[in-house]
Amino acid sequence: MRGLDHFLTAIHSIAQNKVRSLLTTLGVIIGVMSVILLVALGESVQAYVQKEFAVMGSNILIITPGKQETVGIVPITAGSNHKLTYEIAKTIKRKAAGVTGVAANIMGLTQVRYGKRSRSVLTFGTTPDFDRVRQLYTQIGRFITDRDIERNNRVCVIGVTLKRELFGDENALYKRVTVNGSKHMVVGILEERGMALGIDLGDICIIPLPSSQELFNRKELFEILCSARTQEDIKRAQKSVRTIMMSAFDNNEDFTITDQNGMLGAFTRIFDMLKLMLAGIASISLLVGGIGIMNIMLVSVRERTREVGIRMAVGARRFDIAFQFLIEAVTLSLLGGTIGIGLGATGAFGLHAFYPSLPIGISLWSATTAFVFSLAVGIFFGVYPAVKAAGVDPVVALRYE
Repeated sequence: MRGLDHFLTAIHSIAQNKVRSLLTTLGVIIGVMSVILLVALGESVQAYVQKEFAVMGSNILIITPGKQETVGIVPITAGSNHKLTYEIAKTIKRKAAGVTGVAANIMGLTQVRYGKRSRSVLTFGTTPDFDRVRQLYTQIGRFITDRDIERNNRVCVIGVTLKRELFGDENALYKRVTVNGSKHMVVGILEERGMALGIDLGDICIIPLPSSQELFNRKELFEILCSARTQEDIKRAQKSVRTIMMSAFDNNEDFTITDQNGMLGAFTRIFDMLKLMLAGIASISLLVGGIGIMNIMLVSVRERTREVGIRMAVGARRFDIAFQFLIEAVTLSLLGGTIGIGLGATGAFGLHAFYPSLPIGISLWSATTAFVFSLAVGIFFGVYPAVKAAGVDPVVALRYE
């Protein structure tokens, strides 16, 4: 028999027992659908996190006080005997190789008030390069300037959410707001950027660094942000910044330099492990489905013993018999895999409809892997029933009722 004849015979056999065939492939369907959905969800969350980091700027080095022995996801200030200062930030900007911008930051929660309205927001005290480093530009007005730093001007730049909550439709530019009791003139309103890493970039207030040092009663910085010129310049910039920091801290490495690649790398490793774990759990359903296929094929061998005997009597080889039953097992498995891929894709697009912010999609490799895995399940669990069928004694088979 030709391969096509084997396939058509397999389809005919499956069609004769539609309900039983569907129930047999149910495990494979659920397994493949789970693999597709879980991998798609893992990849979408990973893409979402990468997008969130991109929103907060690119090619960034984050310098925090205190030495962290391991690389975490988000740099947190560790215990330190040395303090980050604005002078160090200026030295880095002046001397560091491959660095295009440096922002010296202090941050904290403040109460911003205008008239009878007030709002508790995250407030950054920073320097003029902050907009370029974090890619937070103004749509109206201007950003903080060197003159604001030198003269300790009481000015501020606010996000669109804060502007809407305090001013409504009223023009906010050059109006004075109270930031923790200190009057600041609004000189700029940021572009709409949405959420990034859990922070609403429209619900923030930015003031000059000297003003924030007085407001929060602290001279030391929370962090220094540096932007490298290109992705290739990150290592050179990091090496140069480390040299400057070692000199500023009397050759004590009492600081931590974290780059976005390291932070994204930590996220990527976590998501890769999570995807493998989820795919492994979903694969259990595929194995269960494979066992179901082997079980039903063994039943089929028993039910069709007389058919096997007749085919052998008219000249079919044992190989033909084995191959026929193997093709049927593989067809059942591939049928389940195809339905599972279709249901998984439908579920993924359904999730995207409910959560448009998540870039959920089906990757070619996950669909291909699921399909190949279902093929392997059909072959693996179809071999034994096929061998069992080929081993039937034709004389005994012809007498079988």
